[in-house]
Amino acid sequence: MGNVPECLPASDASLLARFGRELSVAANRQVISLFRYLHHANPPWLVNLHPAYCSLLIDFHPLLTTHDEVDAFVRRQPDTHFAPIGKRIDIPVRYNGPDLPFVAETHRLTAAQVIDLHSSAEYLVAFLGFAPGFAYLFGLPSQLATPRLDRPRPQVPAGSVGIAGQQTGIYPAASPGGWRLIGETDFPLHPDWAMPGDRVRFVPR
Repeated sequence: MGNVPECLPASDASLLARFGRELSVAANRQVISLFRYLHHANPPWLVNLHPAYCSLLIDFHPLLTTHDEVDAFVRRQPDTHFAPIGKRIDIPVRYNGPDLPFVAETHRLTAAQVIDLHSSAEYLVAFLGFAPGFAYLFGLPSQLATPRLDRPRPQVPAGSVGIAGQQTGIYPAASPGGWRLIGETDFPLHPDWAMPGDRVRFVPR
């Protein structure tokens, strides 16, 4: 591998592969490449994979392998065969969220400028978590980075498009949440609608 991760035991049956501590696209691409390598190889000891921004948690059968053997398997990843480039997904969005005026005012932009910035970017699916089908998306323009709500909403409608810090994402189901809501979509967000490495574009409607 071009960038070998630091591998640390996380439990008796899991290993954490970490590509530094900086939340960056470069580190996340390494995570996605390793995720795809292991997912494709599917060794008999593999139980589950949990990608994050700069790390991958690997769950394994402790009766079939050891931490050292999993570490060695990780380090055998080829350099070129598992590039983290996935499918392109276009998501139609109605930019009518309750926090759109706040985001615009915070950054001294008009609502139309917020919409243009948000929809002109191409986002990388870093990983899925929080809830089934909730994709954390890298690529939010820096001009739109906005803190979360001080107090989360008790219920965010399914399909809500939000911003939290330097991230954007879509709530696949109704749930509590503290992201700034700028729009909504009817796009079907089943648990496997996207994979790490896929690319997302938001299309205003």
